[in-house]
Formats: sequence, C-alpha cells, structure tokens
Amino acid sequence: MLTQTTTRVLEPSDLDAALQVLGREPVANAFVTSRVQVAGLDPWRLGGEMWGWYTDGQLRSMCYAGANLVPVCAGPEAVRAFADRARRTGRRCSSIVGPAEAAGLLWRLLEPHWGPARDVRAHQPLMTTEQPSPEIAPDPLVRRVRTDQMDMIMPACVAMFTEEVGVSPLTGDGGLLYQARVAELVAAGRSFARIEDGKVVFKAEIGAATHRACQIQGVWVDPAFRGRGHSETGMAAVVDYALRDIAPVVSLYVNDFNTAARASYRRVGFREVGMFMSVLF
Repeated sequence: MLTQTTTRVLEPSDLDAALQVLGREPVANAFVTSRVQVAGLDPWRLGGEMWGWYTDGQLRSMCYAGANLVPVCAGPEAVRAFADRARRTGRRCSSIVGPAEAAGLLWRLLEPHWGPARDVRAHQPLMTTEQPSPEIAPDPLVRRVRTDQMDMIMPACVAMFTEEVGVSPLTGDGGLLYQARVAELVAAGRSFARIEDGKVVFKAEIGAATHRACQIQGVWVDPAFRGRGHSETGMAAVVDYALRDIAPVVSLYVNDFNTAARASYRRVGFREVGMFMSVLF
C-alpha cells in the first residue's frame, strides 16, 4: 500500500497537531515553539506561514517560513517537499536555520535557485545545560535590563549583531524592526546586562522561551573588557535566571570555529548535544 503525502499551509485549527510535532524535540524546536505558543498559526500574527507535511493524513513535519526558513522534525522526504514549495514561492527569508541535517539538505536543494549565500555556517554545535555551573560564580552585577535602559543596550545589541552576522541591523528600515525586537525582550524580562557607568560590559538575551526549554542568544562582551572572564560569569548569571524563572533546560548554538566561546560555555556547564546550521543571505 502506497503512503500518501501532502504539503499545505497550516491553519489556526491545526494548532494542537502542530504543538504535538514541536513537542517531539523541545530543545531544537524552542525558537519555533515559542513563536507558535504566542501567536498561534495565523500568518499575520506568526510573521510567516507554517508549512505542514502529512503522511496518510497525519502531520509529521513542519517548516516555518518567515524571516527565517526553519525545518521542524523534517526527514529527507519532508525537506524535499518544503524545498519544492520554497522554490515556487521564491526566497522571502534572510536565513535558513535549523538542525544541520535537515537545514543542509534544504540548502543543497535550494542553492541552485537561491544561491549564492552570503555566508554558510555548516557546523554550529547545539549546547544545553540543566543546572547552574558548580565552577563559575554568577556575576552579581548582571541584571535584567530595564525599559529606561534601552538607550544603553541598543548600541551593544547593534554591535553584537553586526559582529556576528556581518551586516548592520540598522539597514533597510533604519533598524525599526530590530529595535522593536530588542524592546520586546527587554519588556519581557529576557534581556540581561552588566552596565557600568552607563556602558554595557556584557549582555545576552533569552530569545526563545517555552515551558520546556529556552534559548540564549546575542552573547556579547565589549571589546575593551574581553579576556577578563565576563563572558563566563555573565553567562552563569543568565543561566541562573533562566533555570529559576523560565525553563528547566537552557540552550544555545555557537559557531564551531569560535573555540573560545565553546570553551567558555563548557566551563559554565553547557554540553554539546547536536548540530545546527545557518545559511545567511
């Protein structure tokens, strides 16, 4: 008997089935799950479409198609179906990101049509921790950023983004969307920093949060303060906040060539549990 497969855009009524798929891999799917839990599946609220791949009428895999193209629990057959749809709709995203196997196949299928990419980061270890570090004491001066500190945190966020991604987040719309995202994280109590004399020394955000896992992003130390251990003590503080207030598992992913950062995260208690991949346009 032949297996019947179909692909379609999910609707709000598909929310329960979508959450079941996302729940199969709570750490790897933290970004997409956090968006779906807040916005549901309505494209206007979600900021993009959610494509579903079905076998014999059962939802098995998904792909978030917004500012990022993110495969979710997607094997080779599902990835090929998502690539076909992406080719037909044309590139609307600024990146492809997700578990390395699925994201890698998706990019190989799309590269002849969408390439070349500005940058391909094929090996980004996914790291997690479930307990505070027994070795690194949290920096007591790392605290939640207040809304009245937006003018201090924004330059640090722009510097981090430009350094990490290679382009400024202020291009295009003048940074309105980026500033809105930073403000959203600050208002949610998920932006953290050590600020001395009005200057950000260390900062990081919890960019995605569910009741099962959260994901740290945007880790940055002012170049003038690097080499003094701020990344480790700062991260230890953010991990403490996250485990206490947000989720039982804290995750992040990091470029494999950033050996210093990987070593710092290991000292803070993170271990490598998988591999992500990012394709930047």
